[in-house]
Amino acid sequence: MRRHLITGRYGPGDRSRMLLGDEEVETRLDLVVGDRSLGHGIGHALTDLSRLGVFPSEMGVDVLVLAAHVHAADTRVSRDSESQDGWTRELRLIVPVSDPDRWRAAAPTFVRLLNFLTGDRWSLGFRARPRRFARVAMTPPARLFGPTFDDLALFSGGLDSLIGAIDALEAGRTPLLISHAGEGATSDAQGTIFDALKTHYRGRAFDRLRLWMAFPDGFVRGSVGENTTRGRSFLFFALGVFAGTGLEGPFTLKVPENGLIAVNVPLDPLRLGALSTRTTHPFYIARWNDALTGLGISGRIENPYWDRTKGEMAEACANPTLLRQLTPSSLSCASPTKGRWQGLGTQHCGYCLPCLIRRAALLKGLRPDTDPTVYTVPDLAAQVLDTRQSEGVQVRSFQLAIERLRARPALAPILIHKPGPLFDESPQRQAALADVYRRGLEEVGALLTGVRTRPG
Repeated sequence: MRRHLITGRYGPGDRSRMLLGDEEVETRLDLVVGDRSLGHGIGHALTDLSRLGVFPSEMGVDVLVLAAHVHAADTRVSRDSESQDGWTRELRLIVPVSDPDRWRAAAPTFVRLLNFLTGDRWSLGFRARPRRFARVAMTPPARLFGPTFDDLALFSGGLDSLIGAIDALEAGRTPLLISHAGEGATSDAQGTIFDALKTHYRGRAFDRLRLWMAFPDGFVRGSVGENTTRGRSFLFFALGVFAGTGLEGPFTLKVPENGLIAVNVPLDPLRLGALSTRTTHPFYIARWNDALTGLGISGRIENPYWDRTKGEMAEACANPTLLRQLTPSSLSCASPTKGRWQGLGTQHCGYCLPCLIRRAALLKGLRPDTDPTVYTVPDLAAQVLDTRQSEGVQVRSFQLAIERLRARPALAPILIHKPGPLFDESPQRQAALADVYRRGLEEVGALLTGVRTRPG
């Protein structure tokens, strides 16, 4: 087990020495490419936004620079070899920023939300950028009118973000869609859907910011990479906030996510992984909003679909015809390339947790039409599913959760508290979260009618 320190540096002249703790290993994160350009996709994002008339603030740049440190630590420090318990890592970041005092005041909030998000122990330190890099954001030109965008939303390539984009466009909004280009299948889905939306809404001024950020194998000496990526939503949110600071006024970053996934109650006591997947949990979003207030950023993060199931989102989509057309291009699967060993291409497996929620949603939301998605297991009821194999594990977990809640409906208001605190939510919102949890399970229950499982 080793503790890890990631120290950000603005160019080769930034040689500030950092004191190391016991058993702590330092990794240098070089933020500058060439003479003054910011690396890791940040400089490209600044340039891309400037072409759209959007000029993020220095504080917005700092948020994305912090996210680069978090992403480097989260994806390149192995849980297996670098933690005592096979999961919890000790990660310290020292980040050069434009206003260290303001960042130090906000640090406890960021530590709290990162610990909650990833299950690790984070420590954050902030120092001033070198004088030469006191300003790195582009200066907006003199102009009569600011950016044309009146909507800001995350755009992952999944079904929920597709519905969110359609709803915004049908409402006459002009959204700036925010994408993080991850592995190839996700990136392909984002591009395909965005191009289709541009074709359908021809002449509309909406656009997309796309960031590619990845760190090479061996970035952290002596550690292999880490593929759990529990912290990926931190980068996604940070990219949206970064863009929002360039909209020249208060902004709301929309995070389209159905309520069942947002609360993410563990399906059974053994689903410890579900407890760690907190990418859109209300507590996490509330801490982000606290942090933005502390930094003086006039923006908020909201999930407009927090009280709807995925099926209800599909059912109420503002353009159902377009949704049916683009549904096959959206990507929900947790591991869309796992069928390669069978000679299959990139496609939905049909039996992982997000695939099951997707199938249930489309069964409800597209009726009387059928789900056009291609699944590796096309018919869950065709044969008995082995609960000792991947095809049956998640199905059986859902069956147990559904049976438990049907037998004891009063458990719903209790179970929604298991993934994380909900003290930010009013009693009325907590009741609504319990109800969307119940309806979400019933939605999956309709899909699993007639599906048989047993140990092989």
